[in-house]
Amino acid sequence: MKAAVYEGPRTVTVKDVPDAKIEHPCDIIVKITTTNICGSDLHMYEGRTSFESGRTLGHENLGQVVEVGSAVRKVQVGEYVVLPFNIACGFCKQCERGLTNYCLTMQPEPALAGAAYGFADMGPYQGGQAELLRVPYGDFNALRLGEDAAERQTDYVMLADILPTGYHATEMAHVKPGDQTIVYGAGPVGLMAAYSALLKGAGRVWVADHQPDRLRKAEQIGAIPINTAEQKPAEVVKEATLGLGADNGCECVGYQAHDPEGHEDASLTLNGLIDSVRFTGDIGVVGVFLPQDPGGAEAQGELEAQGKVPIDFGMMWFKGQHMGTGQAPVKRYNRALRDLIAGEKAKPSFVVSHELGLDEAPTAYEHFDARDEGWTKVVLHPNWRIVTPSPTPWPQWRTTPAGCGTTRPPRSTRSR
Repeated sequence: MKAAVYEGPRTVTVKDVPDAKIEHPCDIIVKITTTNICGSDLHMYEGRTSFESGRTLGHENLGQVVEVGSAVRKVQVGEYVVLPFNIACGFCKQCERGLTNYCLTMQPEPALAGAAYGFADMGPYQGGQAELLRVPYGDFNALRLGEDAAERQTDYVMLADILPTGYHATEMAHVKPGDQTIVYGAGPVGLMAAYSALLKGAGRVWVADHQPDRLRKAEQIGAIPINTAEQKPAEVVKEATLGLGADNGCECVGYQAHDPEGHEDASLTLNGLIDSVRFTGDIGVVGVFLPQDPGGAEAQGELEAQGKVPIDFGMMWFKGQHMGTGQAPVKRYNRALRDLIAGEKAKPSFVVSHELGLDEAPTAYEHFDARDEGWTKVVLHPNWRIVTPSPTPWPQWRTTPAGCGTTRPPRSTRSR
């Protein structure tokens, strides 16, 4: 099968690798029809993690089940499924508490917790930017989709990561109807956090970034854009709130945060939120921060290379703020969010700018990593084929995967 393989810093190649296969009775094999390039993939792409050369990337995956292990009882061949980026067992202490993001079974290192597809320090599992993907504990990890799955893949694939992750940021920030919320970062996750806050009924949502194309996306969904190249977010928010600040805020950038001039500062967005959020307010941090950053010493400093970020903790303590951190437990949210999409109450595909074939992954990584104008979210389609020429810079694709047909189980999405 073909896969997008990491070969070293800023080098991805598409080449033949061994086919994914059943390794455990609870496994399923999914033919990937839609998979995204995530902002956190760029940390690995740039060589800023311990991700090993030769591994397949990709943790935002959707496709059609083509094989099931002998112990699989729920998921059936032919069904479309979307896969949480968390790989979880469902029966360890953490999973029983709903913390599938910190599963103890699937992480082979005893001192760590949590596993994911194609992700640094989260187990040996291959990613889904490939034609096939092995999914451990398929009955637990696969979320089955309904009759509209093939036609709405660019919506449903967002359930693998960025929509639940953005939603998780608003949960940790305790966003409620009528709240005033500030989101730092207008990348795909930041846009999903803003979108989630608006879905929850927030009264005003600001989104701070310096990328004009991403800020336009924020404005399109009803958020208030703040261009950090021209304005200071804390000043904008305080001026609109009688000097008090936002009720809560979301950090959706991570340890490679940088100013409009390109200078990296891992504390930039965290300190911005501490300043922007009012006394006793809540902050949800879903941007990636790591205990080790191989490129951190050169880009920022020795402390940052060890994951030590100099935040304004004294001010945070003085203001009595609360901060929640960590990756999202996708299964906590994905079923309800799926049903919002199925009911046409949510359409997260608004972030998508490009749909490309798997062979174009190397070029897509280059453009997305460079934050080139218009490259807000890239969707890759293994196993699909172009059927018509397109006037746009990227191809248009079939609504059904080649060779898969259009027959789907006639069951309601909401019943699964």
